[in-house]
Amino acid sequence: MEVIVKYNGDISRAAEEIGGQAELLSHQYAIVTLPDTRLKELYNFTEVEDVELSKRLYVGISYQLASSCIASVQEQTGFGLLGRGTIAAVIDSGIDYTHPDFRKEDGTTRILALWDQTIEGEPPAGFFEGTEFSRQRINEALASSRPFSIVPSRDFLGHGTAVAGIAAGSGRSSSGENKGVAPLCSLLIVKVGRAGNDTFAQSTEIMRAVKYVIDKAREWNRPVAVNLSFGMNNGAHDGQSLFEEYLTAMSTEWKNVIVVPTGNEGASGHHYAGRVMPDKTTEIAFFTASGIEEFYLTLWKNFADSFAVELVLPNGTSTGLVTLTDRRRQLRLGNLRITVLYEQPTRYSVRQEIFISVQAVSGTIAAGAWPLRIVPVRIVSGIFDVWLPTLEEVTAKTYFSNPSVSNTMTLPSTARKVIRVSGYNDRIGSIAPFSGTGLADDEERMPDIAAPAVNITAPAAGGGYDTFTGTSFAAPFVTGSALLMMEWAIVNGNAPFFYGERIRAYLRLGAERTAGMSYPNPAFGYGRLCLRGTLEQMTALNG
Repeated sequence: MEVIVKYNGDISRAAEEIGGQAELLSHQYAIVTLPDTRLKELYNFTEVEDVELSKRLYVGISYQLASSCIASVQEQTGFGLLGRGTIAAVIDSGIDYTHPDFRKEDGTTRILALWDQTIEGEPPAGFFEGTEFSRQRINEALASSRPFSIVPSRDFLGHGTAVAGIAAGSGRSSSGENKGVAPLCSLLIVKVGRAGNDTFAQSTEIMRAVKYVIDKAREWNRPVAVNLSFGMNNGAHDGQSLFEEYLTAMSTEWKNVIVVPTGNEGASGHHYAGRVMPDKTTEIAFFTASGIEEFYLTLWKNFADSFAVELVLPNGTSTGLVTLTDRRRQLRLGNLRITVLYEQPTRYSVRQEIFISVQAVSGTIAAGAWPLRIVPVRIVSGIFDVWLPTLEEVTAKTYFSNPSVSNTMTLPSTARKVIRVSGYNDRIGSIAPFSGTGLADDEERMPDIAAPAVNITAPAAGGGYDTFTGTSFAAPFVTGSALLMMEWAIVNGNAPFFYGERIRAYLRLGAERTAGMSYPNPAFGYGRLCLRGTLEQMTALNG
């Protein structure tokens, strides 16, 4: 198994002592791979400060340059910015590297390197899995009549190809009509996952990818914008998991900015917010779709509160009450294996998680209504949140009967210092119903900015173009915009320290806001992306 470790000292020696190995991501964070039977031994080393299990994130599948004020920035009569001297790092489902939009006029590639984590072979230095394909190797493939025999990396989902095209496509297949935001930037691609997994990635795989692309950008001495169009609900949504803290820490490394969509959970019905009263059992109803093999409930509460939980199956069978003293209970009820875990607060959070996993031992889980009962024992606050998995995991037919529409941003958009991008329909100006939203009373848990997310034209894997919808496709508008901002500031020598939080601040400053609407707000954040407005502020304040 793989775990995320915050460490001090020699974590490699500690891992080796229990039959594992450590990949050092920074001076504080590592991924330790070890036999699952020896996990508890890892906790005993003084080098280990905190441990978190790896979790799955899913891609959100579900030319707006003018509406985002980008076209006028690209034009020579405007700022003439096209991404020269910058790198777009796309960590996703891969890329169709043969697509003309990712090639130069002479037919050679714009990709500096491609790390496919799903192909065993020659991984990058410092890593243990996957194969790294160099620019030279990709060019060799492009010159061949059988390119995939030389570089066998493919984007079977087409998600990464579309994301890369929105951020950086040249529009070559459409005579420039469908060009992306930064068509002259270079590309750095990581296809995350393992063999056979094309719809999700583990958090550890994304962490490796982030370290890789930032280290490569430092090596090539170029600013980089990192696009992470992934999301999950498995967490407290407060930015305090080790995964989120790692992204926050890496956002301060080198000249980078990390861009993450807020996810497609806005209208999914997958979040429930409630309050337990001291003398009353609370019952929450939710429904599951047919055909799913597993799902989870992750409940987060104040550690000062104590209550028991009981899950009732659609056929009326019950898990019985599971309390804090049980810590971990696993039951076999018919065809289902149900696990209930009471976790401990971490060094970063005073909240406690109750994690409930339901898995079909064979076949699938029967569709139906499930009551989750919360029985109070000692209540001080009583406030709690529960999340079901994302749409990509359990479909829209799995939902709470009385959900909360707020606090639906997926992880890791909840990390601090990343740029959080919600999605809107630029044809009518309204937020997309699916776009993940934040909390009205907490500015630090809202989107930063909104970008187009409905019917976006982008390169398709296999050639040509297609239309895509989802916040995954809003994020690369901001990723590409960040590259143009860094081109003006760093590459052109106008403001050499323009990256990280400074990019985020200026995107907020230059955003378009609707009269009569209060900002920041849980849906739009600080407003709609307007790169021209941002560049005008940059020139005025940094000229």
